[in-house]
Amino acid sequence: MNTDKLNFVFPSKTKMTSMILMAVGLISIICMFVFDTNSEDHHYAHNRAWANLFVGSFYFMGIALASVFFLALQYAAEAGWATSIKRIVEAVTTYLPFGLSFLFLIFIFGQIHMNTIYPWMTEGVADVNSPNYDKVIAGKIGYFGVFWWIRTILYMAIWIYFTMKLRKNSLEADKVDYDEAKKIHWKNVKISAYFLVLFAYTSSTSAWDWLMSIDTHWFSTMMGWYVFSGMWVSAMITVTILIVWLKRLGYLDFVTESTVHDMGKWMFAISVLWTYLYYSQFMLIWYADMPEEVVYYKLRWESYKALMWTVLLINLLFPLVMLMSRDSKRNFYFLMFVGTIIFVGHYLDVIMIVMPGTVGHHWTGLSWMEFGNFLFFLGLFIYVVLNALAKAPLMVKNHPFLQESLHHST
Repeated sequence: MNTDKLNFVFPSKTKMTSMILMAVGLISIICMFVFDTNSEDHHYAHNRAWANLFVGSFYFMGIALASVFFLALQYAAEAGWATSIKRIVEAVTTYLPFGLSFLFLIFIFGQIHMNTIYPWMTEGVADVNSPNYDKVIAGKIGYFGVFWWIRTILYMAIWIYFTMKLRKNSLEADKVDYDEAKKIHWKNVKISAYFLVLFAYTSSTSAWDWLMSIDTHWFSTMMGWYVFSGMWVSAMITVTILIVWLKRLGYLDFVTESTVHDMGKWMFAISVLWTYLYYSQFMLIWYADMPEEVVYYKLRWESYKALMWTVLLINLLFPLVMLMSRDSKRNFYFLMFVGTIIFVGHYLDVIMIVMPGTVGHHWTGLSWMEFGNFLFFLGLFIYVVLNALAKAPLMVKNHPFLQESLHHST
């Protein structure tokens, strides 16, 4: 084992690349707000810009949140195989406060009517004497308002608390002897169990509150699971790409081929789960043919048909065809290539969820706005994650399952 490669050094070229991505993305975002106007309908002015900010904020936040879930899942299941990659997963989770901060700001700007992402935030929407009155939204307004803000703050507080607690305990275990480290490990097992119970509830309700309420007239009992599966597969792809990239730089020689293979299995399995939920939601709504449900797909079919097919083909056929065989999941560079394509595909999926309810029929297809916005959040994500990765040894110490992971073979 190369002990010189147990501590990651943030490459200067990669750091500069992340900063360039952020700079180019920030310029694009500024231009996005300057040029995103609609003379025909002032209601939609700047909405595409705000929607793009929301997409980038939510997508990368979701990757960090799903990584916390995956980390907690390994603790609660007492799984040993992923111990050797625990530091990479932990580094991805450190982005969570940044992603949530962006979302919180967008929510505040919506509440003071600087954007109209959420129709239920429109002034006078529940007032029968207002020109903005909406009977359907007025019937649901008790669920929103102050109650929505309380739930939102609780989601963020719970997620950040557990993320920081797991990370802090993990780093502390490196500084003590083996017996004390075992006690800290079992603390994290208990913490993870509590988190998973809370996450099972908040992952669905936050999807209803933050994504489904964009299309306030519409509802789906499967939306929470659908959003969660997209976050989960994106997180698995992100961790896998990081592992392969670090191995290419000469790090992680203690991570076995079987561990990377298992990450490929996760990518494949969760892609199939996402497909199942995508199809199930569509099929049930199509079969029932209820007006209050079909409105969701009607708008997307009329103005977002190309995007719908692109999302389905990338996120279904690509993993299904490319990751079916055992060899494909053991070819590191092929895994990285396929993962990158699916990573972009799920970003497009979030665009498809958000844009129709915010931009409506004013959508003109993917443009430099979406591309530039993506670059900003990608650059920030890379910088935050790799900076966190450099602050702790790549291999955990004193972990009770470390040897099992170092000799993992399938």
